[in-house]
Amino acid sequence: MDKLPITRSGFQALEQELTRLKSTERPAIIRAIAEAREHGDLSENAEYHAAREKQGFIEGRIKELESVLSRSEVIDPAKLSGSVKFGATVDLIDEDTEEERSYQIVGEAEADIERGLLNMRSPLARALIGKEEGDSVEVNTPGGQRSYEIVAIRYE
Repeated sequence: MDKLPITRSGFQALEQELTRLKSTERPAIIRAIAEAREHGDLSENAEYHAAREKQGFIEGRIKELESVLSRSEVIDPAKLSGSVKFGATVDLIDEDTEEERSYQIVGEAEADIERGLLNMRSPLARALIGKEEGDSVEVNTPGGQRSYEIVAIRYE
């Protein structure tokens, strides 16, 4: 199995989610299923079916998190420097709109574009990797061709 690169903070966030699911969510859904069973006929018991569906989701997420965490390789961006690579926080200017954006290049499991965590396999991250401050990158996006200038690269 391939190792999955992940930052320390991403690893800790996934561990916290796993702990919460196992210690809080799982017991709560087991209680909800038990209560729903007490209401009688299970074939027409919407509460029971909803609780079982939620239990399936929780158990699936637990298995997914355990798999990701077991295959994770924690990389500390603070020990890195130089051109853009995994863990880098990159400040960009959109050359068309002059809008500034900042993204950290992270592993798939911790990516969240809304929080500025860019999946290393995304087209933008792949275009940025290996580049230096001052470089321009061209990226094909669903909205068309975009050009960005790299303003700063930080490893925190």
